[in-house]
Amino acid sequence: MKLTTEKNGTELTVHLSGEVNVNTAPELATLLDEELPGVQALTLDFAECDYVSSAGLRVLLATFKRMSAAGGSMSFANVGQGLMDVFQITGLACVFGLY
Repeated sequence: MKLTTEKNGTELTVHLSGEVNVNTAPELATLLDEELPGVQALTLDFAECDYVSSAGLRVLLATFKRMSAAGGSMSFANVGQGLMDVFQITGLACVFGLY
């Protein structure tokens, strides 16, 4: 997995490339822990990410809770059909506001 970030004031975009799985989810969690302080709007760009395992889903849900508790927002961009199916099957599409 490759992660790149773009920060503009209190807005952060994280571009994910590859797979978010049990081996790479901790890397995403660490990056978010380092980058989230002061962020009010987080966007995760899945244009080049085609797989998210349950470990990755845990990181996304924990991040969503963290952003919500801080009064911030979290959105997803460029979610492909395969990932959308995973979010819908797990019920997380409703939690993350994906429709």
